[in-house]
Formats: sequence, structure tokens, C-alpha cells
Amino acid sequence: MILVDVSAVSMHRPDRPLFSDISLTVSTGDRLGVVGINGTGKSTLLRVLAGRQEAEDGSVVFGSGVQLSMLDQTDDLPAGTVRETVSAVAAEEWEAESVLTRLGMGEHLDRSTVGLSGGETKRVALARALVAPSDLLILDEPTNHLDLDGIEWLEQRLTAHRGGLILVTHDRHVLDRLTNRMLELDRGSAYVHEGGYDDFLENRAEREGAAADAEAIRRNLAKSELAWLRRGAKARTSKPKYRVEAAKKLIGAKPEGPARPSELHLEFPTPRLGDVVVELDGISASTPDGRQLFDGLELKLDPRERLGIVGPNGAGKSTLLDIIARLREPASGTVTWGSTVELGYYRQLGVELDPNARARDIIAGPDRKPDWTDARLLSSFWFDADAQWAPLSTLSGGERRRLELLTVLASKPNVLLLDEPTNDLDLETLRALEDFLEDWPGAVIVVSHDRAFLERVVADALVIDGEGLATRWPGGFNAWDEHRRASASQPGSNATKRATTPGGGAKSAKPKSGSRSSSTIGHMMRAAEKSIARLEKKREGLHADLEAAGVDHEKLSRLGIELADVEGELATLEETWLELADEQEKASSGR
Repeated sequence: MILVDVSAVSMHRPDRPLFSDISLTVSTGDRLGVVGINGTGKSTLLRVLAGRQEAEDGSVVFGSGVQLSMLDQTDDLPAGTVRETVSAVAAEEWEAESVLTRLGMGEHLDRSTVGLSGGETKRVALARALVAPSDLLILDEPTNHLDLDGIEWLEQRLTAHRGGLILVTHDRHVLDRLTNRMLELDRGSAYVHEGGYDDFLENRAEREGAAADAEAIRRNLAKSELAWLRRGAKARTSKPKYRVEAAKKLIGAKPEGPARPSELHLEFPTPRLGDVVVELDGISASTPDGRQLFDGLELKLDPRERLGIVGPNGAGKSTLLDIIARLREPASGTVTWGSTVELGYYRQLGVELDPNARARDIIAGPDRKPDWTDARLLSSFWFDADAQWAPLSTLSGGERRRLELLTVLASKPNVLLLDEPTNDLDLETLRALEDFLEDWPGAVIVVSHDRAFLERVVADALVIDGEGLATRWPGGFNAWDEHRRASASQPGSNATKRATTPGGGAKSAKPKSGSRSSSTIGHMMRAAEKSIARLEKKREGLHADLEAAGVDHEKLSRLGIELADVEGELATLEETWLELADEQEKASSGR
């Protein structure tokens, strides 16, 4: 059954075109992922497909009797309680309550929608979209503000959806598991790729390769035609006019420019960190109603820390970042910053920016007028001239978030706190940010539910379980996630509850061997291998630093201690890998 048929649709924003001449048919069973860099019009296209925004050119025709439900980035909720708001569009009230509970809003059913936070509002809006009867479900960034359990439940829910699905998301795992077609918006054009996210990546690489080959052929032909034109004046007079015009056109032709002019510029000066970074001693925090978030938390950050903070919504992850940033006082305990710490904090809900201001005004700040240095910085961060001068209200949500990220990095921090940094950023920006953080010399503490981002960036995980326990888990997100899944499959288990020190602080826990499948052990081995590779890279860097230290005995001593710690961690991980390899061999042989 055809759900929506789009023919030759075009849209603009005030300063430039978004896309033109898009034609597309979505039928029952289609699971379409829409991708493209920030500002290409993904959210605008979804509103056009949903009939919420009229196309400037072209037509949008819906199938007869098609019921449509949409989650928009800017959904406003009607007045009333959370329960009433969702039940009003649901076929059954029990389903509304069930979906709200699975999205982490079960304890807020009787709250007014007026006082909800941005993340809570997004989850209620998602619940409304999911429970409304629909043949076509259109979702714009549905995983924003969901925790890991919520994302996994959403994947299951959408897998069971029998109608059509159109999805914009930065979550690469969700794209990979849910889509069977991909629509790529690129420089005003649309490309449809059959298959899922991996097929899209392969097809795009082939298209870009073909474009590069075509340009190489054009250049060679242009050289030949130029040589032909340059032959003597007498020869030129006898040349056919049409051939001369064709040669000039070929020589003057230019290949289509890249979607973005260069690699994302993320090379900012980073002041050196001393031995003391941030130390938390006996930190406790509670919610306003007295619920304990964590108690007696001990945490010491390394100068090259890569720590991911994970846990359910409401567990206190953002609260902990606020405490580290000294924006909130703990109920008990102390926070100590090293004297060399320069903190940058990229906050989950962003900062309030004047919608009438321009990007250049934001970067220049209130005390001076924008100049060419601001223009150069914005250009290197993928803001073209139009975006630099346009009011912020005309920028996409992802462009505004990228601007906020730029303001944080331009402050030249050496300790980065990142609270849900992947929300609303496009996939290219995410990959560039991951590359940057992998080699950045400072300390990084990140709160995220983006599994691909956590797998790439963090070395250790701090697990806050929502019931007062906080546990540091070595080996990064993958090691904890595999253990969590294995534990969750055992009756009566709770994967996030771990033993803590007598003072309540986090301590490292080593997964226990048991009746694990060969697949689970294999995943754990790969996680260990990734951590070993990261530590080996760190060891190489320390050896280079030692060679460059010369006769600076204080620096040599500090680097030597750090190198010894790395060697110890490597030895432990290598031993763990050998034990897992032995366990896998036994599991495979059935012993």
C-alpha cells in the first residue's frame, strides 16, 4: 500500500535552498532512514512528508485513508497531565501508561505538562507519537533524552511496527538495526539507497569514488583539448566553431564542491594539565524530594581520562557533572580542582542564545564586534558565509548545537565535560568529534546514551544505577554492556548493582567467569583488545614524552609514574584476555 508519494518537491530557507526536485514513494513495510549534514533540511523534509509544512514546489499525495503520526523536534504538548496528554491519542489508556513507563515517565503520570523539563517533554511527545494509531510513523531524533534501556525498548517497538517508518536519528545502531532504505540529502539533491545503514555507507563511497574518477577523466580530456586549442594561430582558424566552444566548456567546467569545504577544525590549543586534575572525596547528592542519587562517591580523574558516565534517566548523571563543574554543591563531600584546570562544559540542554543574534556575534562575545578571525574560525567549523550572518532562529537544531560546541572548544579547555554531546549533531560531525577526542591531550568525562559514541571514546565507565550506587567499570562501555546483558539474562539479577567500597565510593569490578556463551566471551575479548590497543598507544606517547623531557627531573618522575601505571593496566588486561580466551576454548569444546 502506498502511504505517501512525493513528486519534485523543493524547499528553501531564507538564505539559501535546502533541497530541490525530490521524488519519493513510501509504502507499507518501508523503513526509511533520512541522513545528511546539519542544515540540509532533514527536519523540514519530514514536516513536508507529514503534511505539517507545505512544499514550495512539487506535490505530496497521501494514500487513501492513511493514518499518520509524527514526532517533531519542536513538538508542543497540550495542557493537562502527562497521562491525559498521551491517553487522548491512544486506543487504550493502559497502552499510554505502559509506553510512558518504558520511556522513563511512569513516576510522572499525574504531573502537569507545563512544568516538564525539555527531556521530559520530548519523551512525552514520543509516547504520543508511538501510541497514536498510524500507518505511517515519522520520527525526528526519537532517541534524544532516552536512556539505554529506553533506546533498546524503542528499537523493539519500532521493529514490531507493521506500517511504514521514516526516521531521522544520529544513533548509528538504530539506523543499522531498523532501516531497509536510506534517503541521503547532499548539497540540495536526494539519493535513495536500497538496504540499511551499511549499504548506504558503501553506496555513498562508490558514488564519491565515481565522481572522483569522472573528474580525473575530465581533467585529462581538458588537458588534451587545451593542447589542441594552443596549436598555432593558423591551425586555430580552421578549427570547427562547435569544437572550440565544446573545448572551452570542458576546460572551464568545475567539479561539484564538497558538502563541506574541509575537515572539521577541532585543533584548539590545550593548556597543560598538572598531576592533580579533579578529585571527588565522599560526594553525595539527592533529589529535591530526598531520593538518594549517590553517596560517598570517590573519584580521581587522570590527566588523560576518558570516562563515560552511564545509567538510567534520573540517576544523577547530569547532577554529577554539575558538581564536578562546581555549578552545584554536593550534599556532602568535597571537590578539588588542580591549579592548572581549564574546564569546558557542553551541557545537555544547551545555553540560552538570542534567536535574533548571528553566529559571528555569539563567537565574538558581548565585548567586541565580530572580525575576520571569527569568520575564519566559523568557516573552519563548517559555517558558510550565509550561516555566519543568518539569525540563529533560521539555523537547524544541529547547527545551533555545533555552534555551542564551538564556543566550548574555543575557550581552550583541558578538561571537557560533555553531557549528551551527540544529540542533534549529524553523523559527520560525530565522527569528527570522536576522532578529535581519541587523540586530544586533556581529560574527557562524557554522559551519553549513544552506544557507538561510547564504544569509540571512553576507556572506563562510571555506572550510576539510580538506586544510590556508583561503580567504576574498567574496560569501557563495551565491557560493562556485555556484562550487563549477560547478567540481565539471569533470573533475579541487576546488572548495574555492583559492590562498592565501605565508604560508598566507586571501585573497579572484574567480571566473574560463569556459564557465558562463546559469543558473549568473544565480545568481551574484543572489548579487552580495544582497551589494550588504546593503552599501547598511550604507552607510545609516554615514551615519546620521556625522550623529549630532557633533564627535567620533575617531569621525568611524573611521566615514569604514569608509564608504570599504564604498564600495570596493560598487564592486567592481557591476563584478562588470556583467561577469556581459555574460557572461550572451553565453551566451544563443551567442557
